[in-house]
Amino acid sequence: MANHPILLAEHVRKRYTEGPQPVEVLKDVRLRLDGGQTLAIIGASGSGKSTLMHLLGGLDRADGGSVQVCGRDWAQMTPKAQGAWRNQHVGFVYQFHHLLMEFSALDNVAMPLRIRRVAAAPARDAAALMLQRMGLGARLHHRPGELSGGERQRVAIARALVTQPQLVLADEPTGNLDSEAAEVALDMLLDVAQAQGDAVIIVTHDAAVAARCQRRLRLAGGVLHEV
Repeated sequence: MANHPILLAEHVRKRYTEGPQPVEVLKDVRLRLDGGQTLAIIGASGSGKSTLMHLLGGLDRADGGSVQVCGRDWAQMTPKAQGAWRNQHVGFVYQFHHLLMEFSALDNVAMPLRIRRVAAAPARDAAALMLQRMGLGARLHHRPGELSGGERQRVAIARALVTQPQLVLADEPTGNLDSEAAEVALDMLLDVAQAQGDAVIIVTHDAAVAARCQRRLRLAGGVLHEV
């Protein structure tokens, strides 16, 4: 797998046909990302940033072109194989944490490992270590409702990183936080991802967040432009 980029998107196209006229959201997206690189994608609301993230993570299917993660094309895999490949290689962080409210922080973070069929004890040990790295060592057994917004988002980041994915896709990860909590969450995300050698793509409206990444691209007119 070392011979492949972490992510390779070539001539990706996506259109929606729900209205009277088809809308081509993505026209010719080309993108390469190698291990350890950080990239910010910025763009106006409705420009297709979230659509692009779904395509890059194999959650939606492109109408043309190809998306490869760690050398495998999403379109060439069955849904079951896609799910296994995502669990092995991709971590997702969203604007809203999507934590399971009935579970503790520890069990939320252990969940991707349990899905991978890691035994309960080592899965929880890995989750505890990741939460400690997120500054949440005293919050392991708290449920999401007992945590602040910033803490909940750090639990979500820990869940995305605990599998040591090669690719982290973060869609407005600080968009629901105040400036102080956002800075802490972003520091944790980038520091731990860098330590693990993960490639990171962050979709953001925030220029300060984008400035923290090595590369910045703007999505406009269905294509990516260097900033």
